[in-house]
Amino acid sequence: MGVFSKTCEYAMRAVFFISHRTANGGRVGIKEIATGINSPEHFLAKILQNLVRRNIIKSAKGPNGGFFMDDTTLNRKLSEVVEAVDGNGLFTGCGLGLDYCSETDPCPLHHEFKAIRERIRQMLENTTIGEFNEDLNSGVTRLKKIAPFP
Repeated sequence: MGVFSKTCEYAMRAVFFISHRTANGGRVGIKEIATGINSPEHFLAKILQNLVRRNIIKSAKGPNGGFFMDDTTLNRKLSEVVEAVDGNGLFTGCGLGLDYCSETDPCPLHHEFKAIRERIRQMLENTTIGEFNEDLNSGVTRLKKIAPFP
């Protein structure tokens, strides 16, 4: 289980996939994205619509249409993707999901989780989509498990 919601995981993977596939121009279709990140297509369509509306990714209609990134969207922070999909609960919420948890009425995990939550927030605030894309393009990181040889 990851730190992010399943919807947010798909959103981030889609953003990385789109930026990687369109680094040299061009567009990528929803079927290719869904296959590339192992996501149900209908579920992904809603996520991508939201990201386009928030100007985190771009889309174009027509025969050469599809999703893509440009210099503006590549400079968006990863925290913007998280907030677009999940709001800011990751940055402010309780590690146990308790409504009452606060500085004055902490849960047992409050202080430890607050430190971890702050490190995650800093990583997402200080990293752009384009920076992750550089690692994908160089092969340092990858989005999909490589199938073993038969």
